[in-house]
Amino acid sequence: MSTGIVVLLVIIGVIAGFAIGFFAAKKYLENYLKKNPPFNEQMLKTMMLQMGQKPSQRKINQMMTSMKASYAKENSKKKK
Repeated sequence: MSTGIVVLLVIIGVIAGFAIGFFAAKKYLENYLKKNPPFNEQMLKTMMLQMGQKPSQRKINQMMTSMKASYAKENSKKKK
């Protein structure tokens, strides 16, 4: 094989590797964030205290449910 063909194949392989790696990482990150949202109950309690509200467990549960529902709704729109 000539050197030019080898170099061309290596460049094509590197580009294909980057593309496959990018899409695999994107899919992994989407699944990770879906299973482990970037917010939790402790963060909501702190946020409510900073806003001057008394955080009851009922309010926190409502906010968590609401945030999860809006996240799921947002993701379903993106997939269409």
